Amino acid sequence: MNDLPVLEGEKVRLQPLTAEDVPLLTRWFRDAEVVHHLQLSEDPPELMTIEAVRERFNYMDSDPFTRVWRIDTKAGRPIGQIELVNLHPLQKRAEMHISIGEKDYWSGGYGSDAVLTMLRFAFNDLGLRRVYATPDADNIRAIRSFEKCGFVLEGTLREHRLRHGQPVDMVMMGALRKEQQ
Repeated sequence: MNDLPVLEGEKVRLQPLTAEDVPLLTRWFRDAEVVHHLQLSEDPPELMTIEAVRERFNYMDSDPFTRVWRIDTKAGRPIGQIELVNLHPLQKRAEMHISIGEKDYWSGGYGSDAVLTMLRFAFNDLGLRRVYATPDADNIRAIRSFEKCGFVLEGTLREHRLRHGQPVDMVMMGALRKEQQ
């Protein structure tokens, strides 16, 4: 992942995630409110140690179909992460994940700016035609943010994941390059 560019948005700067970010990720992943709407919410405590997060980072860093950036404010404060995963060069698509780990930056437009910045990179630099996301169906803030960025609700993935042992619906949302121009 070290060959990733720094991406500039209006409110955020996306920096390639590095091994030095592991302690920050660990702090965010240990916060129940931060991971509530993430599939990490089901991870046991032993997967939230700094060693386990480092191992997860190393796996993502070596995956040729994953690209991960740290979301920083323009002032340089790290506030979250954004990823393109399941990159499929032949089909020209990828899945986007985003998490704002610093709760005082929630609902401030930082996530939407990060998504728009990532979409520009995905469509213009990587040549993708489709980017999709699967937020929890009850994650209204994420759904509204994706919609604001041009994603369209495409369907419901019924009981797609567990949150604290209970089935949770997720929604499929997609953005197409031809609709973003």
